[in-house]
Amino acid sequence: MKRIFLTLSFASVLVLFSCKENASSKINAENVEVAADRDAAAKSLPVMSFDKVEHDFGSIEQNSPQETIFTFTNTGDAPLILTDAKSSCGCTIPEYPKNTPIAPGETGKMVVKFNGAGQNQVTKTISVSANTSKGTETLRIKAFVNPKGTGALGPVK
Repeated sequence: MKRIFLTLSFASVLVLFSCKENASSKINAENVEVAADRDAAAKSLPVMSFDKVEHDFGSIEQNSPQETIFTFTNTGDAPLILTDAKSSCGCTIPEYPKNTPIAPGETGKMVVKFNGAGQNQVTKTISVSANTSKGTETLRIKAFVNPKGTGALGPVK
């Protein structure tokens, strides 16, 4: 038993003191610079700034096609890439520059088409996915939809 204890003690001392290399001597300065540049680039993110986040079509006739343009600017310091834009229903269709890099300072346009479906006050949302820190932006369109052929001009108070 004494022999096993001494053997284990000797082995543990040997392991502890044999790894006494100077770790700082193994650092390559070139690799540190490359890593610093990479980390700085990773912190650069695009920022998507819209001219408006909501559009009101006002009072429209049912099933009358409507269209609006949301203009956005990349106010960040990295290329902006829109990966997806989905509406809350099939009556609203967003058209956008999918997977096209938009450089910092440049602008882009998203055309939103609405077919005027529904009745009374209607609000639809468009979720825009991009490589920003938030990941998604939400746009809204709204209208008061009058039944076709009634000639009514909005809600009655």
